[in-house]
Amino acid sequence: MKLQRKNRLRATALGVIAVSSALALTACGSDNNSGGGTTDGTGGTASGAASNVKCDGAKGQLLASGSSAQKNAMDLWVKNYMAACKDAQINYKSSSSGEGIVAFTQGTVAFAGSDSPLNAQQVEDSKKVCTGGQGINLPMVGGPIAIGFHVEGVDSLVLDASSLAKIFSGKITKWNDEAIAKLNPGAKLPDLAIQAFHRSEDSGTTENLTKYLSATAKADWTYAPAKKWAAPGGQAASGSAGVAAQVKQTNGAIGYFELSYASSQSIKTVDINTGASAPVKASSANASTAIAAAKIAGTGKDLALKLDYATKADNAYPIVLVTYEVACDKGNKAATLPAVKSFLSYAAGADGQKLLTDASYAPIPSEINAKVIETINSLS
Repeated sequence: MKLQRKNRLRATALGVIAVSSALALTACGSDNNSGGGTTDGTGGTASGAASNVKCDGAKGQLLASGSSAQKNAMDLWVKNYMAACKDAQINYKSSSSGEGIVAFTQGTVAFAGSDSPLNAQQVEDSKKVCTGGQGINLPMVGGPIAIGFHVEGVDSLVLDASSLAKIFSGKITKWNDEAIAKLNPGAKLPDLAIQAFHRSEDSGTTENLTKYLSATAKADWTYAPAKKWAAPGGQAASGSAGVAAQVKQTNGAIGYFELSYASSQSIKTVDINTGASAPVKASSANASTAIAAAKIAGTGKDLALKLDYATKADNAYPIVLVTYEVACDKGNKAATLPAVKSFLSYAAGADGQKLLTDASYAPIPSEINAKVIETINSLS
């Protein structure tokens, strides 16, 4: 009996060590709302595992980097893909859209994640690494940019484009400001200073938020849409995870980040008064309604989308982003091309897209997604 008990204790200890080791492996990055950073894909499969994935000879290490907005989706995709394709290792470094594009145009990663499509100069730069081709935008992840807030005693909050623009540009400085009170009749708004947080590095999330403000509050937001934060005041934090962490721990705070960060950390989010019949909540379904109205603005194999940030349609959440995987249409390295096509085909396919809603993202509309899959199959 003593020997059996010792064996059981030893097995328990080994289990604790194994779990601790796994947690340590996932805690070595800078922008993950669940404690991880660079994705290594270790561990078992999650809900919606890649049961039908086609590995198609994918093997070796595939390096990618960029958008932190898609980090939580990428975590699931990598875990499930690597469980099915044992010979391939996908390593996605979550940093920012700007850093991902730089890495792609320098040829250090096989593809990049970006919350904004390539601009003309970036396309030109990509031709140096895409032999005979160029970088193209493949929309892969949609979702709402949530406006998270932390005001003790306030459980729900409605804002519109004008009040958001004034808050983030420092023109509204107190939570009981008349403009906010008018949008929230009956709410007990405190005489508390607003602490607005924004991204410190170039960010596609920032660019999409400022595109929304520029399209809907021109009189109050006088800055051009850009990845780099331009408005005065406010406080900066690194990555979506950094902004979310500051909002969660600071009374009086407001910031912007993907809904998955708000959901996982129980951060309250703002409903947006768009002029629709009712204020619109930040949700995957409401983001899908807005993204479904997007038009393809790219040419050839490029599938960059034009979003309608000024929508007033019922249940259409206007502050949305689409994260693109940026890849070479031609001139991919022979060693990594099978893994690029296999992995992106899984992410864009039914199994990969099915994971997005549960992770607080929005799947790409089916009509656009069909073109994404067709384009991935044609990469060479």
